[in-house]
Amino acid sequence: MTTINQITLSDDFVDEVKQTIKPHWGELGWVTYKRTYARWIPELDRTENWSETVKRVVEGNINLDPRLKKDDLTDEQYDGLVKEAKDLYKLVYGLAATPSGRNLWISGTQYQHRNGDALNNCWFIAIRPQKYGNSHIVPSYLQKDQLAVSMPFSFMFDQLMKGGGVGFSVVPSNMKLMPVVDNAVNLTVLIGKESAAYDDSIAAGAIDRDDWLAEHDISTTRHYELPDTREGWVIGNANMIDAHFNSTNDGFKDVVLDITNIRAKGEKIKGFGGTASGPVPLIQMFFDINEVLNEAVGKKLTSVDCTDMGNLIGKTVVAGNVRRSAELALGGSTDDDFITMKQDKKKLYHHRWASNNSVAVDSEFKRYAPIADSITHNGEPGIVNLELSKNYGRCIDGYQPGIDDGVEGTNPCGEISLSNGEPCNLFEVFPLIASQQGWNLEEAFALAARYTKRVTFSNYDWEVSRNVIQKNRRIGVSMSGIQDWILTTFGNRVVTGFEPNTDPETGETIQKPIYDQRVVKKVDDLYRTVVKADKEYSKALGCKPSIKHTTVKPSGTVAKLAGVSEGMHFHYAGYLIQRIRFQDSDPLLKALKACGYKIEPDVYTKHTMCVEFPVKAVNADDPNFASAGSVSIAEQFATQAFLQTYWSDNAVSCTITFQPSESKQIAPLMYQYRHITKSTSLLPYSGADFKQAPKEPIDKKVYQKRESEVDDDVAEVFAEQNDNHDKKDIELVDQTDCAGGACPIR
Repeated sequence: MTTINQITLSDDFVDEVKQTIKPHWGELGWVTYKRTYARWIPELDRTENWSETVKRVVEGNINLDPRLKKDDLTDEQYDGLVKEAKDLYKLVYGLAATPSGRNLWISGTQYQHRNGDALNNCWFIAIRPQKYGNSHIVPSYLQKDQLAVSMPFSFMFDQLMKGGGVGFSVVPSNMKLMPVVDNAVNLTVLIGKESAAYDDSIAAGAIDRDDWLAEHDISTTRHYELPDTREGWVIGNANMIDAHFNSTNDGFKDVVLDITNIRAKGEKIKGFGGTASGPVPLIQMFFDINEVLNEAVGKKLTSVDCTDMGNLIGKTVVAGNVRRSAELALGGSTDDDFITMKQDKKKLYHHRWASNNSVAVDSEFKRYAPIADSITHNGEPGIVNLELSKNYGRCIDGYQPGIDDGVEGTNPCGEISLSNGEPCNLFEVFPLIASQQGWNLEEAFALAARYTKRVTFSNYDWEVSRNVIQKNRRIGVSMSGIQDWILTTFGNRVVTGFEPNTDPETGETIQKPIYDQRVVKKVDDLYRTVVKADKEYSKALGCKPSIKHTTVKPSGTVAKLAGVSEGMHFHYAGYLIQRIRFQDSDPLLKALKACGYKIEPDVYTKHTMCVEFPVKAVNADDPNFASAGSVSIAEQFATQAFLQTYWSDNAVSCTITFQPSESKQIAPLMYQYRHITKSTSLLPYSGADFKQAPKEPIDKKVYQKRESEVDDDVAEVFAEQNDNHDKKDIELVDQTDCAGGACPIR
């Protein structure tokens, strides 16, 4: 029996790996990594190098194994985990696979130990009165088991500020549970002169604290003095929301929130990193949400009201320069007010931009024409089939009634169907790179399953989350670079053609996709590998097997590290200019300029520079290569259906791109795949029709010319220029963890 219960990878092992394995950096890979995931190391006065990031991440994960905390840990168990940590290190260091962006940023940090929630990319919450329970946040005026309208909004606010995205449901069944708004509330925000943010806050509507106290009796109000914490922001908002309802208010008509202690704009945020946004966005949010509630007095809150409140929270979180707010609002498929709410341009530009909106459907739903029309004009709504998620894993495994009966919604990118309070829990393998680096794919996917399983043993802040995570142990093992892998390995795309078929329910003729059966068999084998690995590891840990195991995430930023196609998506173009924005003070700019990259001021944002990277897609010259600009909408639907049928028992994140001439196919294809597609969204293909577009298709000759102008390795030049000493808390601008821009960086 061993007394050692903490696993640390030795410097000798790391040095050995660095000598024998070369990371598969994509053309944007190292730059994206350095500005997005490399944490500051105070004692070394610089940011991490890739080897240090991977060491931190792997150690943070392997030490979540609950057996390491037990006295009966055996030498065999310990040695097995050490070997697994080494294998994981090799897998991730070589960029044959990566954990989610959240894990790359948080795993192995002190922040992880305080806030285990931060290891998960995204969450889901149902908007209806709920109890806070035994959570880290419980407003003092509430009992733990008391239902409160504020709870789902508090959950959302808290998770967004931790860097996670949040899906939320405002479907009719939830809205029926919302109580009538009883009270109009007179809201006052106070600030003391000692605050460095005093002048800005007064301009935003706050009132001088001393002047107000001289004329008012604070004991006749609901009063809360916000501490300078994330929890303080959340509880301040909860105080104001709950004062509108008699069941959570002791009769106060006045709410007074004192923001004096909140740090001013630009001050450092410890733990998570970055700089503070100051109290001004918070003040604006308090008044805006209070106005929504005051206008609803005497009525129940509607789906639009609740989405507005969620969007106003998201807007406030975005104002902090280190976090990205990702929200998905899920409404009813016949709720026209919800479906059309973004047509109010004033409110759209003010706050309604903060969520992607989808509608919940079932397999009996037929009204796809209005949805398709809205998508053609606005790119929304997406669709989420909760019935399929509740009763199916992979479609090939058939109807399994109630297999996932608690499902109520999805994360913002749509790859994981979730129960109330549940997170997505992601890891992705790049099968093409893994194969090229000599990995047995079954071994790589088994390591992925075990990694995600350990994340379910994190220290979660909310009771609702702890309960559902323990019940479901849901994991999401994903693969990315799917198009690259299939074309390179099998010589063609997975959809090899279509054949006429008859829809058994309608009698109409449809075009049924023909799939390469070699790909079907390989994907099926990999799925079974993940399920087996989870079953064996669950038995060793003494916990339930995971309710579901596999997914396809959109994989925006993480795919850029390895230079592979994003999730199931086709490359944007065979050759393109990828533009990435940097703060003008970023020390990377000097290295990029020295290497010959074109750099110019950003035309949209001050103090920001736009750098152009020439990029060639994997297999760009293959006659069977297809890009998002050339592949048909029918093949994209069929590819998503293939992955939902043979690989993903959760869901498949997919943003299908379409040309104007294909818009009439949207509704029929949605209907054709109604028994397969759990969630999908569509966007018109944009071929860089505005200045400094993030992606601009180019031809091969332009690519070769631009590529020839770039010399030297940016990482090497940067190291020479800075001796690896770079500035703290400078980050990439406008990068996301998802292809469609929905999910957060970190």
